Amino acid sequence: MDTNKHTEQLPTTIRAFLKAQEARDPDTALALLTPQAVIADVGESFSGDRELRRFITEAGAEFTVTTEITKVARDGEIWVASQHLEGDFPGGKADLDYRFTLQGEHIDRLDIVLG
Repeated sequence: MDTNKHTEQLPTTIRAFLKAQEARDPDTALALLTPQAVIADVGESFSGDRELRRFITEAGAEFTVTTEITKVARDGEIWVASQHLEGDFPGGKADLDYRFTLQGEHIDRLDIVLG
């Protein structure tokens, strides 16, 4: 993850989650989520400790990827971190928006959509 000026605008919880997800550290990532948290990745939803743990450790693990946060925005209660990905996955490049909804100091929902 790029630690440029864009990431500094994000709440600490979101920065920590992105870092944990990149490191495939499910214990740290899960501790940042509410018990009822949902992650939706391009239309597929994950909830509950087991599914979320699997998502964090396995999603995209078969590829080598570099990411750069290109933009951060806030849309009401939703924080959006736009990321540019490059790697050995089909197509080689992608732009994704990570749309976080917080509940207090925890992430209640994350929607990952094509940017």
